[in-house]
Amino acid sequence: MVLEAVMLVVDNSESSRNGDYTPTRFEAQADAVSLIFSAITQGNPESSVGLMTMGGKGPEVLVTLTTDHGKILEGLHRTKSKIRGDSHLATGIQIAGLALKHRQNKSQRQRIIVFTCSPIPEDEKSLIKLAKKMRKYKVSIDFVAFGELDDDVTKKLESFNENVKSGDGSHLAIIPPGPGLLSDQLVTSPILSGDGTAGAGGAGGESGGADASNFEFGIDPSVDPELALALRMSMEEEKARVDKANKEKAEAEAKEKLPDIAEESSGKPDGDGSSSKEEKKDDDADKMDTA
Repeated sequence: MVLEAVMLVVDNSESSRNGDYTPTRFEAQADAVSLIFSAITQGNPESSVGLMTMGGKGPEVLVTLTTDHGKILEGLHRTKSKIRGDSHLATGIQIAGLALKHRQNKSQRQRIIVFTCSPIPEDEKSLIKLAKKMRKYKVSIDFVAFGELDDDVTKKLESFNENVKSGDGSHLAIIPPGPGLLSDQLVTSPILSGDGTAGAGGAGGESGGADASNFEFGIDPSVDPELALALRMSMEEEKARVDKANKEKAEAEAKEKLPDIAEESSGKPDGDGSSSKEEKKDDDADKMDTA
């Protein structure tokens, strides 16, 4: 999978206390965060993930980019006591962008995944401006929108998504309440699958009812999402192993050819050097006879 640096932004506003997702909206986010972390780091061990909140008094970076799952879990645990206030979507995205800008590995693709389950106070015009700015800096932004979303919130998210898109990435998954876990619905969305087959604005619902024959492993991911994710990760690991083996084989073959080339090149200077020495010796002898 792609080498990337990902900032996960969770919604810890008062709206996240709601119990329309199992067991609560915040707990559902926490479960989904762990799923995303595992998918990203298993897909590419050099990818890193950070965590931050956007509710309460203001956005807060809980964990800088890391490959340690324990730090992410600890950050989520600390956030349980900080569920309050409203969400600050625009500010949260900007701070996440700054955190990505200071990543150590500059070859990592920048990505932000935002969970939102509360009203969006920012106006559509300012959000579109921010979306274009993030696209300019090549930052991919995915939204996991859940909860009781009204038309105003949906319209703002769709406008942001349309203006931040640049090639692959930047998906919008709207996941309605249901008997299943939020993380289970997320597995079938393009945010994790990356194939873009599910349309923006209904990624979770559309993929959940897809025909199993359309899935690459021949099973319906909505029936057993954990198995689907495990199979996908296994496939990516096997592909990486094969690529590494082929690369090592090519390097070994290249090294085997180097000694022959070096031997041929070293022989020529020796021959040329001895020949020139003999000619010089003959010239010196002729000069002595003449004298």
